[in-house]
Amino acid sequence: MAREPNFEDQAGGVLPCIVVAKFGGTSLATPERLRRVAERLVSMQRQNLSVVAVVSAMGKSTDDLMRLALSINAHPPSRELDRLLATGEQVCMALLAMAIDALGACAVSLSGRQAGILTTAAYSKAHISEIKAERIRAELKAGRIVVVAGFQGITPSGDITTLGRGGSDTTAVAVAAGLKADICEIYSDVDGVYSADPRLVPRARRLEVISYEEMLELAASGAGVLHMRSVEVARNFKVPLYCRSAFSDEPGTLVREEQDMESAIISGIACDRSESKVTIRGVPDHIGIAAEVFGLIADSGVNIDMIVQNVSAGGATDISFTAPTNDLERLRPALDSIVGTMGVPGYAADAGIAKISLVGAGMRSSPGIAARMFHILAKEAINIDMISTSAIRISVVIDAARASEAMQALHTGFDLDSEQVFEETSLSNEELAAKMLKGR
Repeated sequence: MAREPNFEDQAGGVLPCIVVAKFGGTSLATPERLRRVAERLVSMQRQNLSVVAVVSAMGKSTDDLMRLALSINAHPPSRELDRLLATGEQVCMALLAMAIDALGACAVSLSGRQAGILTTAAYSKAHISEIKAERIRAELKAGRIVVVAGFQGITPSGDITTLGRGGSDTTAVAVAAGLKADICEIYSDVDGVYSADPRLVPRARRLEVISYEEMLELAASGAGVLHMRSVEVARNFKVPLYCRSAFSDEPGTLVREEQDMESAIISGIACDRSESKVTIRGVPDHIGIAAEVFGLIADSGVNIDMIVQNVSAGGATDISFTAPTNDLERLRPALDSIVGTMGVPGYAADAGIAKISLVGAGMRSSPGIAARMFHILAKEAINIDMISTSAIRISVVIDAARASEAMQALHTGFDLDSEQVFEETSLSNEELAAKMLKGR
């Protein structure tokens, strides 16, 4: 079992309210956008806040660096690739510190190493193991806005690593945990978490408050606002998250511990089209066969999700599961081995599927949600291929061509079109955050 990261800060002293603000690449893509972010950070500091900014690389610069690497070496060494990719955030942090200085405020930029972000040695997919926050805290005490490069850290032996997908979000939450910050704000090109993807469901509404558990389920089910790793760290260390737009002052979505005794039954609906359904046909039906099949699949390093085994007929059965479409090539040798060694007739992969998930803490005390979901889909003549559930989630696999139709029908069928399902408040973002922090 992996050891929990150590986010304890050894430095003493009291600082004003600490805010960690993470900005994505889109919000930093041009000099003008960098200046707007700088203005926002300086404004925060002038409200007597201790401010730490965590930045991604500007725009698509990480993609540009990757293309450059591949033009030199089709299979670049992972250590050197991480060292190259980490420069994108380092360029951005220095430019943002310069923009803050131009506004008359003091700022200092810190790489992952300088910020004390210690990681495992798994290049391109490292995990944060410890935050040594003394340097950041010292800079805050000196009255500086601290700009930290996201997406990167340093191994105990001194090598630069990158954190993989969602790495800057994870950096921001980990730094907030290490500093015991009052809140971690995640700024991006969307203004919060919605009840469904507005591109698929035009009537989707922005949620004002959502629990860590619900956000984790939505993230795992395809909602792309926050990466699952960052939400897990936030939940484990009780860091309140605020998802906000970098391009407006509109209120965002607060992610926190579940507090209401009576939650909305369904908080959101997610759609994931990134997976394929794999069916292994004619698997011999005897004790231990499933262990053999999924042991070979596990050895491929591919994460699978929903699993269904049909009723045995003639001593054989079909086993179906879902897996990321991008991983099918990695999975193929394991599937070929199953066919070659177990007398299985063959397998098939279907990329034309969508996983639709209902998520809501209120499911725990509300029976009949699954039946209602199935009835709504049946009314629209939408066939269900696979089903899986958790305490606060129900997921189904359907034809991808019907995904938008299914999302809209479920959104209306569970009364999510109505604003009354959301926590009502007339408070501003700052007032809502202050109210929440007061109750911690």
